[in-house]
Amino acid sequence: MEETTAIVLQVIFWSACGLIVYAYAGYPVLLAILARRSRQPVSLPSEPVEWPSVSLVIAAYQEEAVILERLQNALQMDYPADRLEILIGCDGNEDATADLVRSVDDPRIRLLAFPQRRGKPSVLNDCIASAQGSIIACSDANTFWNPEALKQLVRHFENPQTGGVCGQLILTDPTTGQNADGLYWHYENWLKTWEGRIGASLGFNGAIYAIRQALWQPIPTDTIVDDFLIGMRISLLRQQVVYEPAAIAHEESAPSIGAEFKRRVRIGIGGFQCLPALASLLAPQAGRVAWAFWSHKVLRWFGPLFLLLALISNLALAGQPVYLGLLLVQLAFYIGALVGRSVTGGSLPAKALRLSSMFVGMNAALAVGFWKWLFQRQSGTWSRTVRSQELALRERGLSAQISGARGD
Repeated sequence: MEETTAIVLQVIFWSACGLIVYAYAGYPVLLAILARRSRQPVSLPSEPVEWPSVSLVIAAYQEEAVILERLQNALQMDYPADRLEILIGCDGNEDATADLVRSVDDPRIRLLAFPQRRGKPSVLNDCIASAQGSIIACSDANTFWNPEALKQLVRHFENPQTGGVCGQLILTDPTTGQNADGLYWHYENWLKTWEGRIGASLGFNGAIYAIRQALWQPIPTDTIVDDFLIGMRISLLRQQVVYEPAAIAHEESAPSIGAEFKRRVRIGIGGFQCLPALASLLAPQAGRVAWAFWSHKVLRWFGPLFLLLALISNLALAGQPVYLGLLLVQLAFYIGALVGRSVTGGSLPAKALRLSSMFVGMNAALAVGFWKWLFQRQSGTWSRTVRSQELALRERGLSAQISGARGD
């Protein structure tokens, strides 16, 4: 191998490895240091003089199994009843979701039934255009909020510079019903907390967030990651996005590896889809938001490319003993990731194998997402994941419940 070629390959290898290490380890370390040194935000009163009017918007598609439980959860929130409306946008008349919503007799609930399925972005656009609250809160039909969660979100709007607030999602294992937050989810929540402390929060989590109604802008109907785009648009307006970990929502984790992979593919598609609209937030003028956006999102989205470059360049350099050793390490890591798909138990080696499997699977999903974004037309409609609540309710006689709501 020519010396020049070898040098180029070494640069590619170490650059690719360095970017991966920075995105997943270097950035969190730097962020934690900066967050610790940052001035703490001005404390807000636990309750404002007067709570603002709020519209809670829930887009629902074929949610007959959980919609009544979700409505009861929303009605039990600790928020003044005369300051709250609950808008249920039913996307398509394909099951009994709309009939079940109509069966709940409470003036706070308002149903917007759309006979033709168009996708979540269209439902959000129409519901929010009809909303009467000065604050718009958004959630999912399969997400359940703690009673105080809405107040925890809304109190931040006492600060006139706050344009949006994101709460904390806690995942629940569908089999045990226990907290399913693993190391990676804790890691992500740490990043969100630290980014919030330095004023660099990135988008929302669709399960629990709120924005000022005056800042709402309709989103494109083919948007995949609507929550991320909506939150980042607030940053484009130079308004603050706040992360409030005390505003807690609960949701089942994906029931299978396949379902989780499919979800991550859509996230990958949506991330690349959003880049042109949010390009100005990658410029130095965006300050800490740009740094977080590059480090936490963009570099990860291109992680599959860096991994591929690291592997190919390492193969080309394998004639050198050092790089042969590094190649064996890479191959061992990928073999471990395959083994980790079927490993159980709580030992340290088992956890390490599962973590490597999750990392490889996540990057594989991003690669598929990039391919689909590049070569396939995208739609704002979404495919549902069958959840354990749905199966359990059907076993308890959901059909009778639906018949009663319809008046059969």
